[in-house]
Amino acid sequence: MYNAVESEQLVMIRDSAREFAKIYIKPYIMEWDEAQFFPIDLFKKLGDYGFMGIVVPTEYGGAGLSYQEYITILDEISQVCGSIGLSIAAHNSLCTNHILSFANEEQKHKYLPKLATADWIGAWGLTEASSGSDAGGMMTTGIQDGDYWIINGSKTFITHAISGDVAVVMVRTGDKNDKHGMTAFIIEKGTPGFTSGKKLDKLGMRASETASLFFDNCRVHKDQVIGKVGNGFVQALKLLDGGRISIAALSLGIARGAYKCALKYANEREQFNQKIYNFQDVSFTIADIATKIEASELLIRKAGYLKDNNLKVTKEGAMAKLYASEVAVEASNQAVQILGGYGFTKDYPAEKFFRDAKLCTIGEGTSAIQKMVISREIKKDVY
Repeated sequence: MYNAVESEQLVMIRDSAREFAKIYIKPYIMEWDEAQFFPIDLFKKLGDYGFMGIVVPTEYGGAGLSYQEYITILDEISQVCGSIGLSIAAHNSLCTNHILSFANEEQKHKYLPKLATADWIGAWGLTEASSGSDAGGMMTTGIQDGDYWIINGSKTFITHAISGDVAVVMVRTGDKNDKHGMTAFIIEKGTPGFTSGKKLDKLGMRASETASLFFDNCRVHKDQVIGKVGNGFVQALKLLDGGRISIAALSLGIARGAYKCALKYANEREQFNQKIYNFQDVSFTIADIATKIEASELLIRKAGYLKDNNLKVTKEGAMAKLYASEVAVEASNQAVQILGGYGFTKDYPAEKFFRDAKLCTIGEGTSAIQKMVISREIKKDVY
């Protein structure tokens, strides 16, 4: 089981991520948020630090770190800005990890060094306007034409759809709702017939770019297929098991950032000739959130341990994502409440944590989907 005592390397990684966030992210978070600006130059710098290829082995140009370090990096970055944490998570756990986990060696050596250094930004496409949780009903199709596949359709709610240099896209190459009827393709920016839509205007995570992808008779060579034709859906499900650890770690950071904001304010704000932390309602609320944050981290660390040891993580990843994301929403809501009127203004970070947190209960499977996954897994425990 995971050892809660941090290694020297983990402490060093935590300090590095914390310092990075303090210097390169914190001064600009509201500027980026207001403008919905996706800071590509920042991600190039994140690449220099090894934060864009965290679990990618060094032979492919990555940092070669474990999921424990990955969790720590996302936690620290997201305590400062959930948007940046989200983009790091999407790039690492979806596009990059799909290629790492299922591509052939030629594909890995071609794409991973560029992705791990942020020379290229990655996107990943599964969701469509008419098929969110019901991925089996996707409408984007691929028809084989000799050595090429002709792809038509669209994907929506895609992180880095505009700025991404390469995307891993799930395409229906068989019958609807056939789990072996989908195929994963690597599609590079600039491929004829492959375009992106306008940036979505979002409630939160505003500095993390989100848009649609469009395919109009897009011809993709068969060499761009990841794994076998028809294995895309199975690959995606396995990938999402680990991806939920990413969203859980993102949630952890947002919750911790909101908690620190509330704790600091409660120890500074005076009412009735005393710090408001002295009021039991305030201190008990903060104590409750602190406890739930600790519980979140233990769930996430356990899932990370299983992932690092190549053990099944379906149930534990879903549990970590479900719990941590709901705690992030609760923590940020309570932070706004404790700050009162100030919590409702953009002069304090509480309102941004509040806006960013909600996405964590939706992305990579809603809370209801997590409960469905968990309930299916625990049913197997009956004996």
